[in-house]
Amino acid sequence: MDGKMKKIALIIITTLSFSASATEIIYTPINPSFGGNPLNANMLLSKAQAQNKHKAPSVEKGYAEQFQDTLERTYLNRMVREITDMAFGEDIEDSLFDQDSIFMSGDYQIEVITSTTDSITVKITNMLDDSVVIIEVPRFG
Repeated sequence: MDGKMKKIALIIITTLSFSASATEIIYTPINPSFGGNPLNANMLLSKAQAQNKHKAPSVEKGYAEQFQDTLERTYLNRMVREITDMAFGEDIEDSLFDQDSIFMSGDYQIEVITSTTDSITVKITNMLDDSVVIIEVPRFG
C-alpha cells in the first residue's frame, strides 16, 4: 500500500468509528409537571419567586384596631364554647346567655336565643343588606 491508500483507509476507518459511537438524542423535560425529575421542583419554584415582581398589599392596623379585633375574636370564641356546652347539657356557671343576648361584630348582629328546651337558636343579621342566617343547634342533654 502506498501513502495515498493508507490515507484513504485511515479516513474510512475514522468515519466508521465515528458513526458507530453516535447515540440517539433523547429529550428529558426539566419541569416535573411534564415528566421531569421531581427534585427540580424547588429550583423552579425559587426561580419563579425571584422573578415575581408582584407584592401583596400590606395593610397595617393600628393598636386600637388590633385590640378590638382580638376582643371580638375572644368574645365570639367564648360564645361558641358556651353554645356547645349548652347543647351538650353541661352546666355553665358564669354564662353570657342568662337572657337572650345580642352582640355586634363589625357589620353583623349576633343574637343568641336560648328559650327552647330542644334547641339553641343563633340569628346572624348582616346590617348592610339585612340578610339573616338562622342556626339551630340541638340540645343533647
